[in-house]
Amino acid sequence: MKFTGTPSYVATDDLMLAVNAAITLQRPLLIKGEPGTGKTLLAEQVAASLGLELFEWHIKSTTKAQHGLYEYDAVSRLRDSQLGDERVHDIRNYIVRGKLWDAFASEKPSVLLIDEIDKADIEFPNDLLRELDRMEFYVYETRETVKAKHRPIIFITSNNEKELPDAFLRRCFFHYIRFPDKETMQRIVDVHFPGLKKQLLRDALEVFFEIREMPGLKKKPSTSELLDWIKLLVAEDIPPEALKSGDANKMIPPLHGALIKNEQDVYLFERLVFLSKRR
Repeated sequence: MKFTGTPSYVATDDLMLAVNAAITLQRPLLIKGEPGTGKTLLAEQVAASLGLELFEWHIKSTTKAQHGLYEYDAVSRLRDSQLGDERVHDIRNYIVRGKLWDAFASEKPSVLLIDEIDKADIEFPNDLLRELDRMEFYVYETRETVKAKHRPIIFITSNNEKELPDAFLRRCFFHYIRFPDKETMQRIVDVHFPGLKKQLLRDALEVFFEIREMPGLKKKPSTSELLDWIKLLVAEDIPPEALKSGDANKMIPPLHGALIKNEQDVYLFERLVFLSKRR
């Protein structure tokens, strides 16, 4: 199996190389990069491209490694025992399978996404080492071992909020998605807005990258926010010349709320534009 990109996802050569290397090595692919650079979408596109089922495990701050394997619903069993339900005699009725179990039990090769692993506590990655290494785990309640019928292609995303343990990193193939340059960004926009006027695209990208390069910006706009902004520009039929107005009272681009997400950055942008106009 080789990933060669899809019509709806612009994958750079080094990204495709990383995906295929992880498939060859049969190791999880750890993807890092700025929010909005397509880390989560990559797993979806690889699954679609290779015709594989996708299992998605989205991690929260309260998520434990055990949740990905299975959970034993003791409360439901207690309630059923009080009601005299016959189900209570088989403990398997109270085992709730997690996403790893679903992927391991799949009758054909699949893709497993462990999304934003750095949201969980620091022990979370270490608690999955054995399962990801051996592709199996033990269910204590039923005294059975669950083994993967087919080793899934595993994607693990991280926004770099926490450092991941060395033992975990050693078991992964790593790739950092660099923020797209103007040429790559133009290809991405073309995929989502194939009929966009060239002048509007050129001016929108120029404004977007100017904002990203502003010194002191608290939150840089991402690829997904650029796509949202362009969608609004098209919906409101904003002309290209409105993006770079010479009017001192219109120093900030229209519909800037899609790009700039806090008042400090809005104020900073206005100050920098004002100073540049004075010069």
